[in-house]
Amino acid sequence: MTAARPDTLYLEDLQVGDRFTSPEHALDAAQIVAFARQFDPQPFHLDDEAAQATFFRGLAASGWHTAALTMRLLAEGGLPLADGVIGSGGELEWPQPTRPGDVLRVETEVLEIVPSRSKPGRALVRVRCETRNQRGEVLQRFSPRLVVFSRTAPGVRRP
Repeated sequence: MTAARPDTLYLEDLQVGDRFTSPEHALDAAQIVAFARQFDPQPFHLDDEAAQATFFRGLAASGWHTAALTMRLLAEGGLPLADGVIGSGGELEWPQPTRPGDVLRVETEVLEIVPSRSKPGRALVRVRCETRNQRGEVLQRFSPRLVVFSRTAPGVRRP
């Protein structure tokens, strides 16, 4: 078994109330349009002029684009779990749109740790992830339940 990077955390390293902040990602119109062309081709994600006449009143990133960027930021150090960010469900909401020029970061807080009764060495860890822009406005709230392993979890293969 290879040791994990020293900046990664296992179940026994986490406590309710722990907070983490991700690196940042600057989003521009080209990224928004490229994602929308491939995954969410709606006018308010594809063309600023067409978007002016919609609910969004301007170009807005797909919520799924914001979610994908949130995952990237978590994986790049915003939630440094040794065995990865492994979801087991949760709630997702977008209180306001992500726009070109937004610089995203994810702030995460550990809310609850529930050890598994049937699988030793693991727990469901509930966190709140808020994706914010450069003004601190919340663009996305994500409250997943994550599967987190201890250093000695049986049956876990590590690189």
